[in-house]
This record gives sequence, C-alpha cells and structure tokens, in this order.
Amino acid sequence: MRVAMEAASLGLSSGGLARYTSELSLALARCFPQDEFLLLSDQPFSMPPEAPPNLKHGGGPRTAAERRWWLWGFGREARRWQADLVHGPDFAVPYLPQLASVMTLHDLSPWMESGWHHAAQRVRRRCRVLLNLGIPTMVVTHTEAVRKQAIERFRISPERIVAVPSAAASWIRPVETSPPRPYFLYVGTLEPRKNLPMLVDAWREVRRDYEIDLVLAGRRRSDGPQFAQEAGLRLAGEVPDRQLAELYSGALAFVYPSLYEGFGLPIVEAMQCGACVITSSACREAGGGAALYADSPAQLVGAMRQVASDPQLVTGRRVQSLARAREFSWDRSARLTYEVYEEARRRFGR
Repeated sequence: MRVAMEAASLGLSSGGLARYTSELSLALARCFPQDEFLLLSDQPFSMPPEAPPNLKHGGGPRTAAERRWWLWGFGREARRWQADLVHGPDFAVPYLPQLASVMTLHDLSPWMESGWHHAAQRVRRRCRVLLNLGIPTMVVTHTEAVRKQAIERFRISPERIVAVPSAAASWIRPVETSPPRPYFLYVGTLEPRKNLPMLVDAWREVRRDYEIDLVLAGRRRSDGPQFAQEAGLRLAGEVPDRQLAELYSGALAFVYPSLYEGFGLPIVEAMQCGACVITSSACREAGGGAALYADSPAQLVGAMRQVASDPQLVTGRRVQSLARAREFSWDRSARLTYEVYEEARRRFGR
C-alpha cells in the first residue's frame, strides 16, 4: 500500500497535531516496511527524525491551481505518487473523492464553546461540510467519547468511524532528577479550553500551606490566558523535546484540568515518566484508573492538597501511572490505523 499523508502540522513548533503526525507516520513506516508512506504539504515542513527509508518527503503544488491545496493540489500530488489512499491528520481530506481517504477528527471543540477557538472558522466550516457530504471514506478519533459525539453531531454511520488511541513517544521515559523545589506541572498549549485560571487559583490556595511551585510549560496561543509574574509561578514557555522527560519526571504531580479533550496526550506522556497525574473527567480514557480526577475548584484544591501532604499516595500513583502508560504505544496505534486504511480501500467506490 502507498499512503499519502498531509503534513502541514509538521511545520508547527509544538503541539499535539505535530506530535500525532510525526509519531504516527514513523510508527506506520516502522511496522509496515513493505509499504510506502508519503508526507505531502503545500507548506514547508521538516521530516520526522530518523525516518525509515519508506517514509518519504513528497512534493507540493506545482501550478497556481494546485495551490488550492485541498481542492486540487493534495489529490493531484497523491495521484502523481500513485498513492492508494490519502490520510488527512488534521480535520480535512481532499474535497474531490478520487482516492480512498481517512480523516482524523481529533475532537469536537471547534463546534462547542465559541470562546475556545478564536481562529477555527475554516476548520468548523470545511470539516462539517466534508463530513455531512460523506467525503472521507473513513474517520478516526482518539476516544470512544469523541466517536459517539461525532456520530451524533454529524450523522456519521457508526461503521465509518473508529476510535484509535494515541500514545506517548518512546523517547519520553523516566529520568533521575532532583529539582531544587517541588513543583506542580502543566504541559500543553496555553489556551482557554485548558482551564488554566482555575489551576493557578487552586495552586495559590495550596501554596498558602505548602511551598510548592507551579510550572506552566507550553506555547501561549494569542487568545490564551496571561499571568503576571509572582513568587512560585514559573512560565516556562515552549520546552524542547529533549527536556520534556526531565520536566515530567521531576514533578510532584502533573495537573491537567482541561474542560474538554479529544484524548489528552500530555497525560500519557506524564504517566510514561511515572508522574502522579491530576486531571479532569474529560480525560478518563487517557488517565483510566491511574489518575486523580477533579472538575470543580474545590475538587482541584483538594486533590493538590492530597498530593502535597501524602508522599505514599504520590508513590502509589507513580506506579499506577507507569502501568497505565504501558497500555498505549504508537506501534499499536499504527496497526489499528492501518486496519482503518484497509477498510477505507475496501469501501471506496462501492
């Protein structure tokens, strides 16, 4: 099989979309060496590190017409490479269904709270039309919760949509570290949906009794919350991949109180480093029984106080985190995605 995957997200400096496209394409190429996987885009991007020979950098638009990438360019370039299937890992597939196609629908946040996405008009409009017209042959989500939401909102036939969980990269693993001060940690984009003002307020309450810092690591989106400098609050910005494992490993707890998630990849990354995790019930399919859950301000303060005051609790949760993380792998995700590819090829043109 020859699969053409849209790769514009690989031009992003960080975030879940880039991680998903990179790790999935690497795992597919690794698990299916007899097949070819082509990364195509109308935007500049870098290949994933240590890409196998069967993961290739394809081309982009060659004519002015092909600069209308989703209408003409992507499909034409895929056919030039004689692809059997196209995969849109970021809410889109070519508008003209000339090849079997798979769309990844990460979550339904663009259609939920208007304040969560200030610049998602194109995604909202394009993705909804594609799904309503049945253009993607198959659709992938990361959780059963999102799968059910998509079936209900877009009237997708249940046989055409499959939940395939994500995973942490294999290089994210526990690191021996001795931070000078204990800290709670958040990793992710600083944006409205992540509920960071509630996290900062809860941390301030806990800090009245426990000298624990709060580290917020990640790119701040233009509509994300802003926090003034104060004692104990560390705004780390974007953290290079090589530093992530140390940051996760050294945290007293990883705290991720998101209001809504398609999966919650940073939770699995933190668990793979053995971090105790506090998160919201929106992330249960990622956290499973290993995480502590808190949805209200009082619950979050209570969970953070528990962690601050009970070292044995933290030790036990670290063990549970490592066990939970072993339930996910990119190789498993790649094999499940490949099954979706095969189903899309069977269904296309029926």
